[in-house]
Amino acid sequence: FQSFQNVGEEKNFVFLSKKIEPSSVLETAPLFDGLKKELACNKFSGPTFTESYCWPPVARGYDVVVISRQGNDPLLYIPPVLTLLQLESDYQALPNTGGVSLVLCPGWKKAQLVFDLLKTYGKGCRRLRPALIILGQNKEAASQVEIRGCEVVVSTPHNLLRLLEHNTLLLCRLCHLVLDEIEVLFSDTTEQVFTILDCYKKATARAQGNPPRQIIAVGTEWNKHITSLIKEFMNDPYIVITVTEEAAIFGNVQQVVQPCMNSSRTAELLKILDFTQRNLQKVLVCTDSITEVEMIHKALKSNSVVSLKKHKESKCNAKCVLGRWRKMHSSGTPAVLVLADDCLQPLGITDATCVIHFSFPSPGVFRQRLQCMTDNFCTVVKDSTVDQEHTKAKSVILLTENSSCHAPGILRCLKHAEAEIPEELHDLIARVLESEENEKFSRPLCASLKTFGICRNRRACPDRHQINLSIDMAQNIADEMIETPERVTILPLVIVHATNYFGRIVKKQKDQYTVLAKEMNDYFKVSGHRISINTVEKSVFYGLREGAICHRVQVVETPAKDEENVSEVTVKYIDEGRTSQVNSDQLFQLPAKFQSLPPQAVEIIVCRVKPIDNEVEWNPKVTDHINHKIKGKLHHTKVVHTLGKTVWVDPMVGVTNLPVMKIWVNEYNIRSEILSTGLGTDNPEHIAEIQKLCRQMPVLDHAENLEHFTKEDTAGLEEASNPQDTSIQENSAESCNTAATPPSGKPSHHFQNLAKPQWFSALENTPLNELSFSWHPQIKWFQDNVTVTLKVQILRAADSKCKFSKEKVVFSAYSEGRLYVADLELYQSIIAEKSTCVVKYTEAVILLVKEKKGAWCKLLKNKNAHVSLDFEHWEESEDERPFTVG
Repeated sequence: FQSFQNVGEEKNFVFLSKKIEPSSVLETAPLFDGLKKELACNKFSGPTFTESYCWPPVARGYDVVVISRQGNDPLLYIPPVLTLLQLESDYQALPNTGGVSLVLCPGWKKAQLVFDLLKTYGKGCRRLRPALIILGQNKEAASQVEIRGCEVVVSTPHNLLRLLEHNTLLLCRLCHLVLDEIEVLFSDTTEQVFTILDCYKKATARAQGNPPRQIIAVGTEWNKHITSLIKEFMNDPYIVITVTEEAAIFGNVQQVVQPCMNSSRTAELLKILDFTQRNLQKVLVCTDSITEVEMIHKALKSNSVVSLKKHKESKCNAKCVLGRWRKMHSSGTPAVLVLADDCLQPLGITDATCVIHFSFPSPGVFRQRLQCMTDNFCTVVKDSTVDQEHTKAKSVILLTENSSCHAPGILRCLKHAEAEIPEELHDLIARVLESEENEKFSRPLCASLKTFGICRNRRACPDRHQINLSIDMAQNIADEMIETPERVTILPLVIVHATNYFGRIVKKQKDQYTVLAKEMNDYFKVSGHRISINTVEKSVFYGLREGAICHRVQVVETPAKDEENVSEVTVKYIDEGRTSQVNSDQLFQLPAKFQSLPPQAVEIIVCRVKPIDNEVEWNPKVTDHINHKIKGKLHHTKVVHTLGKTVWVDPMVGVTNLPVMKIWVNEYNIRSEILSTGLGTDNPEHIAEIQKLCRQMPVLDHAENLEHFTKEDTAGLEEASNPQDTSIQENSAESCNTAATPPSGKPSHHFQNLAKPQWFSALENTPLNELSFSWHPQIKWFQDNVTVTLKVQILRAADSKCKFSKEKVVFSAYSEGRLYVADLELYQSIIAEKSTCVVKYTEAVILLVKEKKGAWCKLLKNKNAHVSLDFEHWEESEDERPFTVG
C-alpha cells in the first residue's frame, strides 16, 4: 500500500509503504499522559507533519524507517519509545524484568543532545534512568561502566563496540534499537553498525520467551545500506518518507541526464519521445514558460506526435486536459502532455510514467515534477538503487550549456540517486565547486582545516578553505617575537578547545608587553587619567579596567544605545584573544603611547593530534582537562608553521622555572596528555596539509615588485625591507615553496623559497596603490578604426578605479572580497582624457580612444594570459593583416 498527500507544500508530501492513520494533535497522540504533560510544559509545538505519521507505528512497537527533512530531530522517536518503556508487562520475560532501549548516534555531540532530551522528557516516566556511554580507547574505562538498571542507553557505534567487549549482556535485554541519522551512520561507520546489528540478531535468536523487538531508523536521506537493514534485520517495517526526491530513490525512479546544446533540445526531445512511444507511456514534458509550451507543442505536431498542452493562458481547463490525456492512454495512444510548471499543482497529476525536463529545473520545481509520477514509485525493497525489473518511472533531464544556474542542487540529487553522470558534466561540477568556494572568500578560514588539516564536508561548511591575504595576513607576528622557532615561550590565556588556544608569545629577555602592562596599570590608577568615552567607535582601541588589571581592547560591535545613553558593546582583548561584552561607560581613552605596541594575542594550534572515531569536535572532557592544566601557565614550544597571527606548534610542553638552579623543568607534553585521555589519536598528516594550504597562497600581482624577493642572497631583501627587519632563515618552518605558474584567474605569483614573516615585513609599509595583493581579471577586447573596447569580466564590482595615460590603462576593483587589478601597457597610444570606463553588474566596459585612427595588430606590448580577443565583436575581415591575441 502507498499513500501520497500533497496539499500544495512540500512538507505535506508523504510516501507510505503501508497505511498509517496520522495523529496530528498532541491530545490524541499515542503517548502516555505524563509525557504529554511534560511535552506541553516544555512548550512543544508538535506533533509535526512527519511526527504525526511516524509516532503511531513506533508507539505500537513496529519496525519503522523514517526519512524526512527533520530526520535529525530525536523527537521523531523519543516520545513513542518512552511510552513503550512504561508497559511493564511487555518486559517480564527479560532478565531483571526490564527492557532496554539503545540509541546509536553518529557522534558524541548528538549523543549528548539525545541524553539531555531523555532526562528532560523522562521526568514524567516511572524510574527512567538513561545512560550516556562515551568511552575512550583506554580498556579499563569500558570495564568500569555500570548500566544495570538503565532503561535507555545512548552511545555511538565505536563506543558501543568497546562496551560490548566487556558487557555482552546488554544485547540480551535490548528491545528497542534506534539508529539516529541513519545516513551518517551508514556512510561513516558502515562496518561498525552492521557488526552491532549482527550481534543484536544473534542475541535475539538466543533470547527466552517472546520479549518485544523493534528497530527504528531515522534520517534525512535514503542510503543504499538501508535496503540491507530492511531485508536482513527488520520485520516488515513501516516506511515513512516526506521528501520527494528521497521517495523517488526508494521508489526506483530512473534518473537520466541527457547533455545537448540549448539549440538542439527539440531534436533531442523527439528522439526521447520516439523511444517512449513504443512503450505506451504517459509522458509529461515540463518547461518554465508559456512560449516554450507553445513552441514544443507546435514542433511535436509538425513531427506527427499527438500531444496536449496546458499553461495558464490555455482555453481548456485543467479537468478537461486531464480527461483527454488519460483517455488517450486508455485507448492505446501514447499520451504526451506539454505543460508549464505553474500548472503542475492545479493539475495534481500523480500517474505519469515519464517526466522530461525540457527546461532545467530548480530543486523545488524538480521535486514538484517528480511528484507527478508518485503512483508509479516502486514499493518493493530492491537489492540495488536502480533495479530495471522494478523501474516503472523515468525522469529525463535535458542539460545544456545554459543550465549552470540550478546545476549544483540538481547534480547533488542525481549523484545521491546514483544516476549516471555524463563525462561532459564532470568539468561543470568542478567549476561549480570552485565557484561555491570562491563565494566564501570573505569568510573566516575554516577552523577544522586549521585545527586538524581537513574539513570533512566542504560543501556544507560555511567558511573558507583557501588563503585570503587581506584577512589571513592583515596582521602578522613580528619577527622579533619568534627569534628562535625551535624554542618559543607561550602563555595560553583562552582555551577554545583541547588543541586551539589564544595567548601571548613571551620574550625571554625583557618582555615588551610586561613593561607595557605595568605602565598601563600605573597610569590608570590615577582617576584623572580614566577619561570616559562619549561616542564609542567600532575598531578603535580603548582602555578597560577590571579590578587592578588594565587591558587594551578593540570594539568589534556597537549596538544601539538604551535610554540611559549606555550601551553594551562587544570588545576583543587584543593582548589575550578573548571576546566579551561590556558597558560603554567602562571604556577609557587609550593614550597613543599605549597603542604603539602591536596586539600581542596569537592563535595557538597544537599539531598532530585529533579526536578518536573520526569525530569532528573534541569531547568536552578533553577540553576541560587541558583547560585546567595549561591556562595561564608558561609553556615551551617549537613553532613549525605560521600564518598571520596563527602559530602551529609541536611539541608544546608545560614547564616550571627553578631560578635557584637556573633551569626549566618539563612537566608534561600537551599532545601526550591528550592521548592519555583515550579520546585523542595521532594525526600525522596535519602539518603537511597546512603547508599544502599555504603553498597555494597568493602573493603579489606585479612581477617587477617581486624581483628582489626571488634572489637567493638576503641582502636584496634587507635593502627593500624596513632596516629593523631581521634576516631570512631560508629553511625555517615558516617558509612556503610553490610552483610559479598560476592557473587562469588566480593570483599571478606565489612564494618562492621565502619565509613569510620576512617578505611581509618588507611590504607592510608600501602603499596599496603601488603594491597590492590582487587577482587579475579576465579581459576580452575588440576594436574599430577609432576606438578599442575592453570588457573586464568582474561581478558586482565595488570601489572601482580606472586610470588612463598615453600608453597605459590601470583598472582596479573589489569583487566578492577580492581585489582585482589589471595593469595594461598598451601597444599604441591613446587619448587619455577622452577614454572612459563604465561599470556594469557583470563586467566593466573600458573604451579607449586611439590617438591615430586605424587597426592595431595587437593590444599590449607584452603578452598577457588573461587578455584575449572578443571574436563575437571582431569586425576585421579575414584578408586583413594578422593580429595577435594580447
